[in-house]
Amino acid sequence: MNKKITIIGINYYPEDSAIGLYTSQKAEYLVEKGFDVTVITGFPYYPQWEIWEEYKRRSYLLKETINGVKILRSKQYVPANPTFLKRIIHLTSFTFGNFINLFRIAKPDIVIAIIPFTTSALLGWFLKMRYGSKLWVHIQDFEFDAAIDSGLLQGNAKKIFKGLLWIEKKVLSKADVVSTISYGMIEKLKQKTDARSYYLTNWIDVSLFDKMENKTHPYLKSENFKILYSGNIGTKQDWDFFFNFINEIKCVKDIEVIIVGEGAEKENVLNILKPFNFVKHYNLVPFDELPLLLSSADLHILFQKTDVIDTVMPSKLLGMMASGKPSIVTGNLKSEVATVFKESKGGYYFDGGSIKDVLERVDVLIKDEKLRKSLGLNAKDYVTRKYSKNEVLNDFSTELIK
Repeated sequence: MNKKITIIGINYYPEDSAIGLYTSQKAEYLVEKGFDVTVITGFPYYPQWEIWEEYKRRSYLLKETINGVKILRSKQYVPANPTFLKRIIHLTSFTFGNFINLFRIAKPDIVIAIIPFTTSALLGWFLKMRYGSKLWVHIQDFEFDAAIDSGLLQGNAKKIFKGLLWIEKKVLSKADVVSTISYGMIEKLKQKTDARSYYLTNWIDVSLFDKMENKTHPYLKSENFKILYSGNIGTKQDWDFFFNFINEIKCVKDIEVIIVGEGAEKENVLNILKPFNFVKHYNLVPFDELPLLLSSADLHILFQKTDVIDTVMPSKLLGMMASGKPSIVTGNLKSEVATVFKESKGGYYFDGGSIKDVLERVDVLIKDEKLRKSLGLNAKDYVTRKYSKNEVLNDFSTELIK
């Protein structure tokens, strides 16, 4: 008899970026391995922070089957301007709506709860108590730590936060296994719970990038030197550093900066960048276009806030490296991402304290095509060895049934 698995998490297909992509690929891989998989989730809304048009008129509770995965959805509140308190309402509406869906499934052998949200694990705990299921909590993002690091906590929000931290600790203590996506996050996890931990990194299917040579995405057709940022336009990126960078390179000839993304800060960011005609913006491309988009750049950039240490391992980083093109990343020098760059020799990592270092590297890379190719090959080889999709998910599926 196939083991029944219930996955609980707010992000799922057709969302095809970040957590939604990983959870969808995880569920579909388990189906391929013979598991009976049900997903309890919300309506797709990310990264636009608006329920997708094709789902807006669907019923409050929705049942679907996609690629062999049974999906139960509850329509959650989605704020257009996601302040901290509005995010709490967003979280609450997801949690209460999907509590109903807990009574619409067969007894699961294993429950996998995806954080964010911590309340997904709370729902998973309910199933564990009701059915005696094994509870596996997977942390993609320490959501409360991220809220602190991003400066979202103001006034009364800090009081609410203390209560949420208590809930987080209580829920994690009820899990049989807690996994997360980086070794730094494993260490942070040990400060929160004594539950058995497991390293379940994000992954990349590098084979999707292997046939992109000599092809160019329509967004990057120009003959200029193309610098690409592709990903969420949110609070975790250091946009002040980005604006300074743009201002410093505005006099460089034959250069183009392309932003491909959406998110809570999109309107603010694009308003500030309006005067710079060498900066282009496009909304996110479908997942099947992403390998071509990333492979069409000459250089990738990712400017992170320096006060975030391993709270998040950026999923976009693996795609950047798999593209075979070099990257310049800023962030905290103690972070795991810094270690990845040191080991891979696939680009440059700086602390973000001085824009001069970044500008010097950009200048060198513009002039040295041989160096760009060497760094890009190093990056691709590294993710092929360390973050292969089939190897990561095969180890995970084996661990599930121990």
